[in-house]
Amino acid sequence: MKLTKIDREFSVCKVNSIDQVNLMREYVFLSKTTDEISLVCETKYIPSGAVAYERGWKALKVSGILDFSMIGVIAKISNILANEDLSIFVVSTYNTDYILFKAENYEKACRALAHNGYVIV
Repeated sequence: MKLTKIDREFSVCKVNSIDQVNLMREYVFLSKTTDEISLVCETKYIPSGAVAYERGWKALKVSGILDFSMIGVIAKISNILANEDLSIFVVSTYNTDYILFKAENYEKACRALAHNGYVIV
C-alpha cells in the first residue's frame, strides 16, 4: 500500500465556531459533536478565535480511494506504529484516510511503515 507524504505542518484545534474557517483551503478537516467542534488545518491557518490548539503535526495520506468494504487499513498501520511507541491522530474522508504524527516522530514513523512493506512517496 502507498502512503503519500504531505509536506505541510498541521495543527489540531478546538473552535467554538466555524465562522473563521475557510473551507475552500486544500486541507481542512472539521468535525462537530454535541460537545465540541474540532478542526485540523495547516498551522498557518489556525483561526484567531481558536479555543485551544496543538501545533507540530505532519501527515501521510493513504493513496488511492479506499472502498468501504476494506477492513483493517488503519488497524494495521496503527499496530505497526504502536509497536514503535508512536501515537497517531487519524482523519478519514469519504475516499481515504490521513494519518498524522507529531513532527518529531514523523521520520521514525515513515521508516517503521516502510520497513513493514508500505511504500512512502
